[in-house]
Amino acid sequence: MSLKQWEDKILETPGVNERVREIEDELRLAAGLTALRETAGLSQRELAKRIGVSQPRIAAIERSRNITIDVLEQYVQALGGHLEVSVVQGQQRTSLLKPDLE
Repeated sequence: MSLKQWEDKILETPGVNERVREIEDELRLAAGLTALRETAGLSQRELAKRIGVSQPRIAAIERSRNITIDVLEQYVQALGGHLEVSVVQGQQRTSLLKPDLE
């Protein structure tokens, strides 16, 4: 079986499109978090110290799709930002989480 034949067979598998989208979302989140940290000029170890966790925990956060809002908020705040969560339906935007900007 050639690589092209194998690829065609895989792409015919039921549910493959949904799984590809999930993987893309995972990669987008991981790349986004890593880019934020690197833009702030911090290593995983330095960010871990700011949050009060281990460096391996930061690595796990950066590669995980299933992180809690609390963890994501701590991560973003340690980089000097704030987290906002909104739902967008057409032209309607509803904020679910607004930062406490005191």
